[in-house]
Amino acid sequence: MSTPSRRRRMLGVPLLVTALLAGACGDGGENDGGGDAAPSATSAAPAPTSATPSASQSSGGPVTIPTSAFADLPPEMRKIDAQPMEVTDALPGLCDQEFRSGGRSVTASAAMMSAYKQPKDPPENVPYGTLHQTVFAFEGTGAADYLRRVSGAVADCRSFQASGGTVTVRSERMAGTGDEALLVTVSRPATNLDGSPAEGRATSQILVIRVADAVTVVHDQGWEGSSNDPGLADDVARAAVRGLESWQR
Repeated sequence: MSTPSRRRRMLGVPLLVTALLAGACGDGGENDGGGDAAPSATSAAPAPTSATPSASQSSGGPVTIPTSAFADLPPEMRKIDAQPMEVTDALPGLCDQEFRSGGRSVTASAAMMSAYKQPKDPPENVPYGTLHQTVFAFEGTGAADYLRRVSGAVADCRSFQASGGTVTVRSERMAGTGDEALLVTVSRPATNLDGSPAEGRATSQILVIRVADAVTVVHDQGWEGSSNDPGLADDVARAAVRGLESWQR
């Protein structure tokens, strides 16, 4: 088996830290974070210690997405604290841009990246995986419309070709998660740290969860290209729902 050991991987990979991105779409297209508009800052900044807003103008005034709206994993799973990142970098891509917001009903968006560990991992281990999470705020029926559109687009994307071979995609509804939720499992040929082919396949998962007028997209990936642990999907989903409910309910 030539898959790399997690213990041998370097931990000192710097996190990208950028300003949270405002998410109103001005042209009704597949844009997130205001289309071509530049974020308010692009230089590295310290991790926020309080709610860091991502605001954009809507018919009801500015909309703010607080950091409390993001998933807060149990203490035994936390490895690297969440840092803000670009929405366009956080959203996964499969056959096409299935997870882009699109439409004028988006009033704000923001994204964070964090790293987690298995509950029993020793402290010296590198992270087990990373979460790239995006939160969208919608008006009207936008949130339900978004989930319906994403569900249809992912269902049409059963496989595609990528570097190294065929990537397969499987989606299913998650009962009892938020107001409605979708779980997407992606399987791709495994690679070594240098990008060369390895034995077997690597999996990642994407959670799309709606609570009231907000939707979160959580991309759960194993550390540096390894597989995530599908058994953690429920833990991640519960943490994501708690964050949205603390803001929306």
